[in-house]
Amino acid sequence: MRPNLSGVSRVMGRIEEIERKIRPQKDEDVLDKKKDRFVDVLETAEEKERKLPEKEKKTRHPVVPGIVSPVRTMSGGWEDHIAPLAAKYGVEEALVRAVIRMESGGQTMAVSPKGAMGLMQLMPETAGMLGVDDPFDPVQNLEGGIKYLSQLSDKYQGDLVKALAAYNAGPGRVDSYGGVPPFAETQRYVKNVLSMYRKNSGSDD
Repeated sequence: MRPNLSGVSRVMGRIEEIERKIRPQKDEDVLDKKKDRFVDVLETAEEKERKLPEKEKKTRHPVVPGIVSPVRTMSGGWEDHIAPLAAKYGVEEALVRAVIRMESGGQTMAVSPKGAMGLMQLMPETAGMLGVDDPFDPVQNLEGGIKYLSQLSDKYQGDLVKALAAYNAGPGRVDSYGGVPPFAETQRYVKNVLSMYRKNSGSDD
């Protein structure tokens, strides 16, 4: 005689029904916990930011719009090449550091929406003109960018404002306007680089 399993089937069916009702709630609980943990992380990060000394907040590199690269900070071995390359091309080290910070924040693989690449954000045609084969090689990029700054400084007879404006907007636009072009981005760029340069060189009280 076969055992009567109808009662067992009903019990199992009831258990499954209960589990179906409970499972979504468990999933929601897990999601809520994940959300809580994420919020905690954000709050912790914001709290750390608030506790940073004002001086450190000011010297942190600005966010560069359009950067699509892994973060590589200003602590790479390439920094050792800044001083000798700056001396080679007659450009102040403090100025080079200010341009790097403004251009890429020290990210060696930085790429802008316009296609500028590397530490000193060289455009492909500029990189080629300067003999830079690999714009993402930090030392090549450094030498190319520093050489370009030197060339611009010579072109504008040491006028740093015009040289920086040309580095950002191109010498053609600077020549066309007879100075800093009336572009908000370029005007902001020149102002910020000069400010960082003065801090780096110790000439800003």
